[in-house]
Amino acid sequence: MDLRKSSYRFLPALDRGKRGGAVQNIQDTIRDAIVRLDLAPGDFIDKAALCERLGVSRFPVSEALGRLADEGLVEVLPQRGTRVTRIDLPDCREAMFIRCALESDGLRAIAPRADAALLAELDQILSDQTDAMKHDDRARFHACDLALHDTLLNSLQFERVKTAVVAARAKLDRMRLFMCTPERQSATLAEHRRIVEALKARNASEAGLAMEAHLDMVMEELSAFSAVRPDAFEVEDKDTAAA
Repeated sequence: MDLRKSSYRFLPALDRGKRGGAVQNIQDTIRDAIVRLDLAPGDFIDKAALCERLGVSRFPVSEALGRLADEGLVEVLPQRGTRVTRIDLPDCREAMFIRCALESDGLRAIAPRADAALLAELDQILSDQTDAMKHDDRARFHACDLALHDTLLNSLQFERVKTAVVAARAKLDRMRLFMCTPERQSATLAEHRRIVEALKARNASEAGLAMEAHLDMVMEELSAFSAVRPDAFEVEDKDTAAA
């Protein structure tokens, strides 16, 4: 048995001063562990060990897990317990479709008015992401990835669009860390640079195409990865996959 997992030593102590209440703090802590893959797809959750590690009673843990079930990150199996859900590939395809439609059109709107401040911020993110790749810091690389997309969404100034993209992106977070290999990092960095270069040229068409190519490539690699790690994915209906 993996003693680290059985005792949940990878979980940080709860921040008692954090706003939002105990249930919210526990929910955030468990969600972060799922996204980081410390709690892997298919892992059963030991509530007693979780309570002991976090220093809380069963009630807030049960409430937090119920909320995570509503988010689709865990599932409650009668007579068996609570398990981290496996990645649903068709769900990821739908989420990526939403992202591609909104973010590519978003870039087409941003490109003609991309100012020096925005471009400087994007250049700094690319520099930080390059440094993270050199030091094989997956968590920092992923944070830079999110920062670049969020910076672009903030520049668009359409809050409902950002909300929709962030909701779709949440379904993809776990798979992005699975796929954060040196090869994928290098490709992602090149794709990000193409996006920024198109913005610097104020080329709306090229910016949109660059974002589409970036997101399409991520989805292609995820589909290929599902064949390598089928244990992490829900069994896909063959008729749905062929459609």
